Order: sequence, then structure tokens, then C-alpha cells
Amino acid sequence: MSHLPIAPVLVPLVAGAVMLLLPRQGLRRGLGMAAVLAQLALALALLAQVADGTTLVYALGNWPAPYGIVLVADRLAAWLLVTTALVALFALLYAVRGDDQAGPHFHALFQWQLLGLNGAFLTGDLFNLFVFFEVLLIASYALLLHGRRDPGRTRAGLHFVVINLLGSSLFLIAVGTLYGVLGTLNMADLAVKVAATPPESVGLVRAAGLLLFGVFALKAALLPLYLWLPAGYAQATAPVAALFAIMTKVGAYSILRVFVPIFGPGAGPLTDLTGPWLLPLALGTLAVGSLGALAARGLRRQVAYLVVASVGSLLTGFGLGSAAGIAAGLYYLPHSTFAAAALFLLADLI
Repeated sequence: MSHLPIAPVLVPLVAGAVMLLLPRQGLRRGLGMAAVLAQLALALALLAQVADGTTLVYALGNWPAPYGIVLVADRLAAWLLVTTALVALFALLYAVRGDDQAGPHFHALFQWQLLGLNGAFLTGDLFNLFVFFEVLLIASYALLLHGRRDPGRTRAGLHFVVINLLGSSLFLIAVGTLYGVLGTLNMADLAVKVAATPPESVGLVRAAGLLLFGVFALKAALLPLYLWLPAGYAQATAPVAALFAIMTKVGAYSILRVFVPIFGPGAGPLTDLTGPWLLPLALGTLAVGSLGALAARGLRRQVAYLVVASVGSLLTGFGLGSAAGIAAGLYYLPHSTFAAAALFLLADLI
């Protein structure tokens, strides 16, 4: 069994912990840059290994699925790891110009944000998707408030924290319901168990699935759950906002990763669970994001609304439900992430 799939999780975890012990900012900067470059190299190595369609499964503690924790690296996960590492590299290069000096723990928090992102893209079960969501959210709470203190940033941070904590609570309820009914949270095993759901449990599984969809829609900033994003992203420092450009994509990725294999074709009465909802909400998000960008009075807020619009465009492709639509969305995902991250950095310079 190759140990490569766990490396993108271990590197930021260890680097962030070591940074807490380093006395000088220069040492933290050097370690942070080395850690991001290592994550980029690991992501590229993973992408090379799975480029032919191979799927790497890493069972922690050598416990077999569905009983143990598994990490799964396929072409989609590896490509998103590359995207995350590239965004992090340029955000960090910008941060070391001086933005990282506003607080003592910027670099540790930055690494733990990457830990949550990498883990969310690699995990093979719903509970650990929840765990990595919490890791990246806790780091993002601190990063959002990093730097200058003003009422606008505090207010945006409070909204960001409260809304996402509510989403996390609903996530835990949905996960507990699915485990109570189906006895598993492994995504591959769930695809089998959902298709064989007994008739008396279909309503509970449908409710849990729709609750999950609501949570992922909140994380992705889908209409009408996008209101936390514009103020939060506009108030964050430029390198933090640039890194946040990949964060909404975790919600979109989760919608694709959970609802296509688990509630897709072959799920019996639960087939196409999000079909009536995803496309109309995505189109509405695209419209609201575009109007918000046109109405914005500040450049950073305009870019934040463009992130909302990009989520609408991405999920419109997924909502079409065809292979071509999903492929178009996946092609658009890194493009929109790089563009949004660059615009946040450019807006700060302007």
C-alpha cells in the first residue's frame, strides 16, 4: 500500500505544529514556503500516479473499509490538490510581503487551512469529511480576523462563524441519521446501502440526504445561503481571501462526490435526489452574483460577488446531470479559482 495519499494531510499538520515552536517570523516563513512547495510536489506526484484512471485507497491503521478510515486519491481529488497548492503558493508569496506580520500565528493557521482542504478532497467517508470541514473552518475563522481590527471585519467574522457553525450542526445530524439507518458512512459502501434502503427507511434517508445538500449548498454559497460570503471575503486580508477562493469549491466538490455516486442512477427511490433543486438554485446564484458584482461599491466586494457567480456557473454544469455538463464544470473549477484568487490580490494592490 502506497503511503503517498496521506502525505498531503501530514505535511501541513506537522508544519503547522512545528511553527508554533519557532521563535522568529523568518523561520516560520521559510518552513511555510517549504511546506507549500512540498504539498505541490506531492499533489503532482499523486496526479501522475492516478492519471491513467487508477484509484489509490489508503486505509489508516490498515483497517479495511468500511470499518476503518480511508483516504481515496483519484484524478479529481489529485487535480484539486494541485489547484489548492498552486493557489496557496501564490497567496503565501503575497503574504510574506508583510500581511503575515499582523499576527503571530498566520503561518500555522495557513497550514491548518490547507490540512482541512486537502483532507476534504481526499477523504473516503462522510464523517471524516465533516472532520476536515471543521478543521478548515476553524482555521478560516482565525484567518478571517487576522490583521487589522475594525467593526466591519468583526461583524463579518461573526456572521461567518455563526452561519457555518449552524451548517456544521446540521451536517452532524445528517451524518448521524445516515449512520443510524444504514450502518455505514463509507462513501463507496453508502452507494450500495442507499440503493438497498428498505421502504420504511426511505423517508429518513431522503431527509438526511437533503439536509446534506443544504449543508454543502451553504459551504458552496449557493442561493439563498450565500449571504455570509461577500462581506467575509471582502473584509479578509488579500492573501487570506485568495486562499478562500478554493473554499467554496469544497462545497461544490462535496455535492458532486456525494450525490452522483450515492444518490445518482441506481439509487432506487432515492435516485437524483437533488435533481429538482440544483440547477434552478445554481442559475439563481449566477444571477444574484452577477447583479451583486454590478452593484458593489468596492473592488474587493465586487470580486467576492464574482466568487458567488462562479459557484453558480460551476453548479449549473453539475446540475445539468450529464457527463458533458460535469466535465465542463470540472474544467471551469480551477480556472475560476485561479482567476478569483488573482483578482483578490490585484484588488488589494489597486
